[in-house]
Amino acid sequence: MTNMRTLRVYCTTLDMDLSTRPSYSLHKGETHLWYATLASLAHRTTNYRTLLDGEEQARSARFLHEHDRGRFVLGHGLLRSLLGQYLGAPPAALVLHRGEFGKPFLEGHPVHFNLSDTKDAVLVAIAGRPIGADIETMNRHTDHLRVADHYFTGAEVESIRKAGNGKRRFLELWTRKEAVLKACGVGLMDDLHSLEVGNPTNTMAISHPDFVRLAAPAYHVGTFPAGTEHLVSVAGADAFKELKLFNASTSDQSFPP
Repeated sequence: MTNMRTLRVYCTTLDMDLSTRPSYSLHKGETHLWYATLASLAHRTTNYRTLLDGEEQARSARFLHEHDRGRFVLGHGLLRSLLGQYLGAPPAALVLHRGEFGKPFLEGHPVHFNLSDTKDAVLVAIAGRPIGADIETMNRHTDHLRVADHYFTGAEVESIRKAGNGKRRFLELWTRKEAVLKACGVGLMDDLHSLEVGNPTNTMAISHPDFVRLAAPAYHVGTFPAGTEHLVSVAGADAFKELKLFNASTSDQSFPP
């Protein structure tokens, strides 16, 4: 018999300001989000590549296209650079472990983090608790209704059809689902229909064995635009007390010794 349980997901649309004054002090209850376009970070590619460990170097080399290799290097280099600033440690010396479904973590450190990228931007979330974040670009041609029919609930698909901006509504729902799954560490599931995120309060029965086992009783999700072309959702098991959005292209690159 399949185990089932109830999950609640609370969704809020936020209005976030992009700060150019970075802070590397994570106070209790804070969540820091670091956003940048790939173009604004491109001049750091060489430096960031030196921060990657052997596994990351090998993964970057497997990409067939230079743009995809560059995006990997910039995203993972930025992540290491930021973690080095928060922990006061050399970024290249940080040992990143991977969870059951590939989510990276730092063993023995209270800092939790999540990395997301899209074709032209990157986002790093840092918090004192498990966190999930997803960024998507509005500058992409996708048959969002076809994708939604495959992954979303009937009510969610209908909300996309009725929305004034169907692509934006699709991305709101998609980033929310991704953020929740990344927060619990289960990764992308085949049966996304079971995860409902279309209303301010969503109550559902879940049965996916790994999702049942790993998910918190509830998740709080905040969705907001970053810049003019990107949409972000961030998820955690508790309501967000303070979210801060920083411009990663202005972050300090003087790595700790």
